Amino acid sequence: MTAKRVARMREALERRQPDLRVLLDQVNKPHNLAAILRTCDAVGVFQAHAVWPGGVPAVHHHSSAGVGKWVNVVAHPDVCSAIQALHNEGLRVYAAHPVAGAVDYRQADYTVPCAVLMGAELWGVSEAACQRVDEFITIPMFGLGASVNVSVAAAVILYEAQRQRLAKGMYNHPRLAPEVLHRILFEWLQPRIARRCREQGLPYPELDEAGHPARSQ
Repeated sequence: MTAKRVARMREALERRQPDLRVLLDQVNKPHNLAAILRTCDAVGVFQAHAVWPGGVPAVHHHSSAGVGKWVNVVAHPDVCSAIQALHNEGLRVYAAHPVAGAVDYRQADYTVPCAVLMGAELWGVSEAACQRVDEFITIPMFGLGASVNVSVAAAVILYEAQRQRLAKGMYNHPRLAPEVLHRILFEWLQPRIARRCREQGLPYPELDEAGHPARSQ
């Protein structure tokens, strides 16, 4: 671990957007999961939420370049409870689903606290989810295909969200609480020590510039 690497990780956390989320409703193909989580990391999504049949897959192992470990994935038992949890946090839920009344994805406001719901590869957003979301968005299609791959759609929408947030200066200053930023940085840099601290109920120590636990004076 070098000071440059530590600084890069800290910078990434300082640009994380705690109120920009992704909700995956039974998106279970490993390559799609990997691609979506990679985009989440690139755009600065702080947290992804997911509903998977049969339990949570090994997301981190499937994620290309190991990038899945940089995005926390919260599992939910069903899509209705997932949407309710997001609503309880004050987030709007935009469903990427080409139904009547859906707006061009560029017309949605991603600078408000929000989550983008992506449906399963075969059938899209479920009917149960459709009854609970706040707005439908769609990507215009000018070819013969009805849709694009779910990971491509997620990337298109998330980069529009990034564009809007950049224009409002939302990446210019840390948006995570200092204690949250420190906790996650420590877990990224020192996963084994972090695990031992949690097992023993101990607080995480401060880190020096090289990412090592600082020695007590």
